[in-house]
Amino acid sequence: MESKHADQAKVKAKLSTMHSKVICCKLYVSESQNAMVVDALSRIGQKDPEVILLSKFEDEYYNRVRYTLVSYITGDSSIGEVVFSPIRKVLLAMIEAAFSAINLEFHCGTHPRIGVVDDISFHPLSQAATMEDAAQLAKLVASDIGNGLQVPVFLYAAAHPIGKSVSAVRRELGYYRPNHKDIQWAGQVLPDTLPMKPDVGPTHVSRERGATMVGAKPFVESYNVPILCKDVPTVRRITRRVTGRSGGFPTVQALALFHGDNCTEIACLLDPDHVGADQVQWLVEQIAEEQGLEVDKGYFTDLSRDTMLERYFKMVSSAD
Repeated sequence: MESKHADQAKVKAKLSTMHSKVICCKLYVSESQNAMVVDALSRIGQKDPEVILLSKFEDEYYNRVRYTLVSYITGDSSIGEVVFSPIRKVLLAMIEAAFSAINLEFHCGTHPRIGVVDDISFHPLSQAATMEDAAQLAKLVASDIGNGLQVPVFLYAAAHPIGKSVSAVRRELGYYRPNHKDIQWAGQVLPDTLPMKPDVGPTHVSRERGATMVGAKPFVESYNVPILCKDVPTVRRITRRVTGRSGGFPTVQALALFHGDNCTEIACLLDPDHVGADQVQWLVEQIAEEQGLEVDKGYFTDLSRDTMLERYFKMVSSAD
């Protein structure tokens, strides 16, 4: 009996040490209409038992999928020790598979993007994991893509040398400007010679792969509010009144995106420590009512931070 308790204590101690720093990575790939590709990437994300693919969000209209991966991170970047996470190897395998299976020239969707692998964001989940840890891992992955795979990479937030925001990088790249019917992004949207120098990788962008953004920032929640209206310019005006840049909630970023024959969504990124989804929902409904528009109940596209941690620890405990 004592031996059994000792073994359990050792397992608990190992889990406590190895998994004290928990990191989350969100990988955004420009594809959701080809189920074989989406499922193939999912299988790669589930091959390493030390990396948990916690969720996947697909949207047919956006033609975009987001994979949420969670694992541990070790090392102390503050003293020059290189961080390590099993996520890095898994990500590289998923990215290589995406580049092999998807050609940006034939891609069209109602969500902006600049590449096959459009965005990779890292977020510290547990209290022990730091923003610097996340930034160090982000820069290692950026090197894998930029130097290894020869795809231009733009860093943002904590991974950027001066902390440039993702929205600032995107505006400089023309990310938010649709190039098809004023509501869609079709084919390569970047010029062959980029308007700004990438932080990592070549200055020439391939039409098949495009470019990638990689960053590290505090955890955010994604909340989409459907408005039953296909008048995208009107919904864009509502969206501006919700975002911090235009006098709305200071920490909210939002886009108005066409989402079917009679729906335009306001896709929001929320800082859960400062603004709740109910506040955003209420404000959108109030502004839309002024325009005589009907609003559906919004929805989250991913798990909350607490739920991610709870499920991660439950899964790694059962695996060990």
